[in-house]
Amino acid sequence: MELNLIKLPIRKGNVALKIAPGHFATNHSHINYYIDVTTMKTRLSEAQAVAKELVKKYMSTTIVDTILCLEGTEVIGTCLAQALTEAGFLSINAHQTIYVIKPEYNTNSQLIFRENIQPMVRGKHVLVLMASVSTGKTMARSVECVQYYGGIVVGISAIYSDMEKSPEGIPVNSLYSQSDLPDYASYSAHDCPLCRKGIKIDALVNSYGYSML
Repeated sequence: MELNLIKLPIRKGNVALKIAPGHFATNHSHINYYIDVTTMKTRLSEAQAVAKELVKKYMSTTIVDTILCLEGTEVIGTCLAQALTEAGFLSINAHQTIYVIKPEYNTNSQLIFRENIQPMVRGKHVLVLMASVSTGKTMARSVECVQYYGGIVVGISAIYSDMEKSPEGIPVNSLYSQSDLPDYASYSAHDCPLCRKGIKIDALVNSYGYSML
């Protein structure tokens, strides 16, 4: 069984955001929309279009040495690195190129970097790339992780974000925001109005996709 996805009108580039209204449970919260970014993360043409829009916020203003890809955004991250490189972007690392990396998760779901990856973070200007930002918990953990390993977070980008800034005050550059989906809401699992109304959960969702219940 699949969700009935709806395409929002295209407002940025040539990429349409696909959504499904309902009652969904994530690891951190309950939400009233599932935002499907699967093809943006996996289809090269869409990933390139996303990167083309995201890169505009950083042109000639930000030094980027490393792009940290979360939630399966490695294809977009590669396209973003290519777009930055083609634009003659500033980089201070010794190889004059941009690293594209992803974190590892330990048994406590903490983000970690092995010794061979740490030099790509330590002392580097790191751009954090995410699929979506809702509660901000994953974003906060990623910023904390980069800082722990000696990196400098110079920006946060996402396909969709419900937040304009991180708790540390770092602006979130997103392709789509709450202005495109004004009735989007995220609730604590212990205080969810949909649960109080007896509305059953439609699916469990995470960065990999959804599982219908």
